[in-house]
Amino acid sequence: MVDLNLTVRPTRPGDVTALPAIERAAGERFREVQELAWLADGEVISAEQHLEYAERGLSWLALVNDRPAGFILTEAHSSSLFIVELSVVLDWQGKGIGRQLIARAAAHARTLGLASLTLTTFRDVPWNAPFYARLGFEKMTTLTPELRQKREEEAAHGFAYETRCAMRLPM
Repeated sequence: MVDLNLTVRPTRPGDVTALPAIERAAGERFREVQELAWLADGEVISAEQHLEYAERGLSWLALVNDRPAGFILTEAHSSSLFIVELSVVLDWQGKGIGRQLIARAAAHARTLGLASLTLTTFRDVPWNAPFYARLGFEKMTTLTPELRQKREEEAAHGFAYETRCAMRLPM
C-alpha cells in the first residue's frame, strides 16, 4: 500500500454531491472489458440516494489529502452487512483504499452483531471477484433470500446471471 494521507469516515450530508462523480470515475475502468464497457456510461447512484445511506449510518467516505477518493455503501440484511457499492476513483485504485473501506464496513458489521459481509460482483473481472477473494471473501453456492433477490434484480437490469456471483466474508 502506498503511503497516503488517507482518512475513512462516515459520509456526511455535505459529502453526497461528490459521490456520483466518484462512482462515474471508478466505472471508467470497465472500458478495459469490451463486453462491460457500457457500464462506464451507465447510471450511477444519485446524491439523494447517497444521502439516505449516510443518514442511516451505512455509508463511509475515503479522503486522500482531504479530497474524496472513494466510498462504500452498505445495507443491513438479517445476518450480514451487504456491500451495495464500493467505488474508488480510477487514479486511486490499487492503493489500498478499497481495502480500508471494506475494513470499516466489517467493523460496522461486527458492531451490529452480524455474521458476515456479503456482496454481488462480476465473477471474472480482475478488480471484482478476484480482488474480494484476496481479501478473504468466498463465493457462495447457497444464497440467502436477500442475496437471491439481489441477483434477480441484477439480471433484470441487464447483468448476465452467469457473469455474476455472490460472495461472503465471515466476521
